Amino acid sequence: MSNATYPNSPSQQHDAPRAFPAIDAAVARAADAQAHYGTAPHATRSALLRGLAAALAADAAALVALANDETSLGTTRLTGELVRTAFQLRGFAERVEAGAAAHTIDDAAVPGAPPAGRPRLTRVLAPLGPVAMFSASNFPFAFSVLGGDTASALAAGCTVVVKPHSGHPQLSHRVHALAERVLREQGLPEGVIAFVGQATRDAATYLVGHADISAVAFTGSYQGGVALWRAANARPRPIPFYGELGSINPLVVLPAALADGVDAPATALAASIALGCGQFCTSPGLIVIRDDAEGERFAAALAQALKAQKPHAMLTAAMRQGFEHASARIGAQPGIRTRLAPSSTDGEAPAPRLYETDAASLIANPVLREEMFGPAALLVNVRDADDTLAVLAAVEGSLTVTLWGADTDTPEHRALAAAAQRIAGRVLFGGLPTGVAVCDAQQHGGPWPASTQPQTTSVGYTAIERFLRPVALQDAPQWAIAANTGGIVS
Repeated sequence: MSNATYPNSPSQQHDAPRAFPAIDAAVARAADAQAHYGTAPHATRSALLRGLAAALAADAAALVALANDETSLGTTRLTGELVRTAFQLRGFAERVEAGAAAHTIDDAAVPGAPPAGRPRLTRVLAPLGPVAMFSASNFPFAFSVLGGDTASALAAGCTVVVKPHSGHPQLSHRVHALAERVLREQGLPEGVIAFVGQATRDAATYLVGHADISAVAFTGSYQGGVALWRAANARPRPIPFYGELGSINPLVVLPAALADGVDAPATALAASIALGCGQFCTSPGLIVIRDDAEGERFAAALAQALKAQKPHAMLTAAMRQGFEHASARIGAQPGIRTRLAPSSTDGEAPAPRLYETDAASLIANPVLREEMFGPAALLVNVRDADDTLAVLAAVEGSLTVTLWGADTDTPEHRALAAAAQRIAGRVLFGGLPTGVAVCDAQQHGGPWPASTQPQTTSVGYTAIERFLRPVALQDAPQWAIAANTGGIVS
């Protein structure tokens, strides 16, 4: 996620009006294209999504090389991410063909007066309209120009205005040029996937406040997301803001999880913490362990395993600076013990960090519940299940909570599972949270501040629902109903 910040409200643009002609032009193209694309047969949408997937796959080698030059994420990781991006484009095409955006509910007319009598009512789904899509820093393919937000908006029949991330500008331009080629080949207006190049804070706020934008999709920092969320709600006509803002992803290590030793789980967890230099929104940042001899052995093994990790450079200098500031802030708090920290912060890549505290300190100090967003984690020692529940209750919304060792059906495990579900969008009973499957059952979102709309997901095929609005048609002729189903019988 980006560590960029934005103005706290759109008031700046009203106090000192500033024009952004390129944004006006891009939004105008998207708004003009919406009239055509939003009412086109749904086969048009699926054909576009499949065409975009094919174009990505055909140009994969060059795109991955360019992405690696800009991000240092490595060709293996980036190749997998490009494959995932093409996969989800094809997956959304399949859902469109299956009628995901054409679902109708039809209540036949009943003679007589209400409440028993009623006219015929047909509930259909309509696209919201042009969506402003803010690319993420840490996923230059999967959460960028043709990533999940763009794919789900296109599947819903919405045009998109892409705001690229400054961490990979050349790649973003290259992928958008690829998308433009596909649009031309399929005879679609270029405004179906519009593009703005500005990276300034004022420009971002201006885009969110533009009268012709109907929704916003954002993945990035808490500060930037909150500023844009406020701007979306301060408009004369507020619009939906689907923001993913940050998460510390607690992982609870119960005694049963260490029954076969501490080395294997510690090694796996260390790799997850350092994966992608810790720049994953699902990176486990808060590790809850028992304050006993076995918990101490696990903590020592985790510190040793983390020390052996060799993270690559972070995506941008600003993100590195943000990580160093956040980790130093955690390390300076009362009640903190440093398990692992470098003697120097020099060097191209940051060294992993591991801090430790107790449940009472974490609960009393909100700073200890802040995301570090990098290869670092905070261990929290708890005495028992009640302490663990208190720690989870203190944590604000999170994308994930992971429970290790809760396989048996006990009152304690049921209580932990309920507490985890109260604060997280995805609860894992084992495994590691880094790695988010693209499927129908996925939920990538959570209570604030994990996301601004916890009832929706930004990963998985139900993400399409964010950009569809239900409309009830009363006593409508068949042509009016058919116009909203895109030629698909639901």
